Parts: sequence; structure tokens; C-alpha cells
Amino acid sequence: MNTLKLGTVQTMTVLRKIDTGYVLEKNSEQALLHVNETDKEHEEGQEISVFLYMDKKGNITATTTLPTIQMDEYGWAEVVESIPRLGVFVDIGIAKDFLVSSDDLPLYSKVWPEPGDQLFVTLGVDKKGRLLAIPATEGMMYREFETAKEDMLNKQVSGRVYHTSKEGSAIITEDYYRGFIHHTERKSEPRLGELVNGRVIEVKGDGTLNVSLRPLKQHGMIDDAEMILQHLQDNNGMIPFGDKSEPEDIRGTFQISKAAFKRALGKLMKEGTVEQRDGKTYLK
Repeated sequence: MNTLKLGTVQTMTVLRKIDTGYVLEKNSEQALLHVNETDKEHEEGQEISVFLYMDKKGNITATTTLPTIQMDEYGWAEVVESIPRLGVFVDIGIAKDFLVSSDDLPLYSKVWPEPGDQLFVTLGVDKKGRLLAIPATEGMMYREFETAKEDMLNKQVSGRVYHTSKEGSAIITEDYYRGFIHHTERKSEPRLGELVNGRVIEVKGDGTLNVSLRPLKQHGMIDDAEMILQHLQDNNGMIPFGDKSEPEDIRGTFQISKAAFKRALGKLMKEGTVEQRDGKTYLK
């Protein structure tokens, strides 16, 4: 039976010193502790705690640097590299970075994490026995959540996206509340692992939050008006939208509601910047 479980911290005995480091042993099984993986000298017969992983050649390797993330232990890991179709690599605090497989990432690669984003992960093994970083499931995230109180309403919150879909994005805030951002409350879909800033628009009965990434109406109207102007300038001064346009058509082009579109359009018409004719909007 293999007692040297990869992805865990084990207490091993220094068997002997070699040119490249130390040979460690536990229950007649061995691992190499390279000189680069320890910051001190060790004596034969000494017991030391090491984290075990497999190097590129398939050898069991030890390090005295103990990560916060292990098999069955979750923690935040920073994304250091994204490779199309393969996945993203995360830093768990040791020299080797670990892969989060594309199988565990959104189908829509534009919302894959980018370097600097953070994922809440644990370690697991694939069918070939290789260590992978695995993002926490919704059920696992629920163990982390605190219950939000009603006085959170209208407060600003920051949080990391841990799940994203067309329906919306789920975040865990800096105070460990669960927040949900409905797709109508965001202009674009945030990345998995991205830190977002929003406003609490509802405190639900179960202590979770509904959050909006959209600005308050008076601020949003200015942003939306600027966006409509940009569309007009990019399309020879005409867009095929007006007050009577279908909400789905407006959202498909501008990612805003029909009400927000009409508010912004009203502002531009009041300023004399645009006019409507035959269901279309023209730049004056």
C-alpha cells in the first residue's frame, strides 16, 4: 500500500544526504528533497515534515515549504497562467504551480480567470494519478458563508466570483457573505476568480445577498448615454433603435434594460444631441 499520499504533508525520516539534496523515507518508501526545496541542513535520522508532489519526470518530490492548500483542504490560490484549451495554473505557495483543468472551468473561455485572479481550490488527482487544483463546489462554498443582516441593504461590497453562468454570477464577499449578481445587474459577465465591486440590492431571508454591479440610476444614465453616443458614432450617426424597440433587442446590443435605454435616450434628446424618426435614432 502506498503510504506516501501526494498532495499531503507527511513526517519522513532523512535516510541519507546526496549531491542534489536528501533521500527521505517512510514505511520503506522514498522521496527526494532537493536542496532548492529546503532552507536548512538536515541530519541523517532526523524527522521532518514535508509536502509531497510529483515532478515532471514522475518522481515523488518533497518540499519543506508547506502550502495552505492540500488534499481535502481548501484555500485561495492566485492564477499565474492561462493556457487555451488546457486550463489555468495556480500558485499554492510552493515552487510548482498546479493546473485547474479546463473541465473545471466555464465553457465560455472569455470568462476564464486571468493572472492575478484568485480561485478557492483544493488538491485532487486525475485518472493518471496526477495532482490537480480543483475549484470548490457550491456545496463546499456554503460551509464558508456567514449570514448577512438586513442592514447590509444598499451597502457597497467587494467579492470574488466563484461561479459564473448566463443566469448570473455567484460571489463570496470579503466578509464571507454569499452574493448573487443576476445577468440583468451586470453589463458584462465577470471572470471566474475576478474581484468585483457592487451594491447590495436585496438581503434575502436566508442571509444571502443580491448584488448589482450597475451604478445607481442617475449615474448609470450618464454611462448609458455615452455608450449610445458611441454606438451612433460607430454606425454613421444612426442606430435602428428607439422608444418602441423590443427589450430583448436593446439588451442584445447594449446589455441594458429598455427602461435604462429610454432614460439615457431621453437625456440625449433633452440635450438636443439626438432625435428619433421612424423607430430609429439619429445623431443631430
